[in-house]
Amino acid sequence: MSSDFYRSSILPYAAIIIKICRAYTNTQEDFEDYYQEVCLQIWKSRDNFRRQSEWSTWVYRLSLNVCLTLLKKKKNSSQYFASDALPEEVVEDSHAFSDEALNHLYDAIRQLSEVDRGVILLYLEEKSYQEIADIIGTNPNNIGVRIKRIKERLKKRLDGKVN
Repeated sequence: MSSDFYRSSILPYAAIIIKICRAYTNTQEDFEDYYQEVCLQIWKSRDNFRRQSEWSTWVYRLSLNVCLTLLKKKKNSSQYFASDALPEEVVEDSHAFSDEALNHLYDAIRQLSEVDRGVILLYLEEKSYQEIADIIGTNPNNIGVRIKRIKERLKKRLDGKVN
């Protein structure tokens, strides 16, 4: 992967990729593997981008799909893949594993269904209902109802755990 492509087409979206990968992993090692796989798939699939949506929407959708695919593979086998060193800025951003309050939030998010995790992460990224619907593949009304229900479930799970 060229470092120019990484700097121009992936790094500006690293924050959302990190959040998505954290929501689907429990350890720093898994997180690093997922992050690298997402970056690799973005690079491998870059020629498939048809400009039918924004690049950011495409990156979010691909990130979610890669994480869901890896999660299914991990459930179905004990297959692991090797990890090279991640860029320092990614490692620094991912050290939130040591932040207890944030860990409680991610623990609660991980208890949601796979699709609901993606929805709430995009909502937390302040994406519009329309953008979330485009990424998830549904309609904005469905997203509004879904977010309301997700917030209620998260609130119940977090009550008493976070000050």
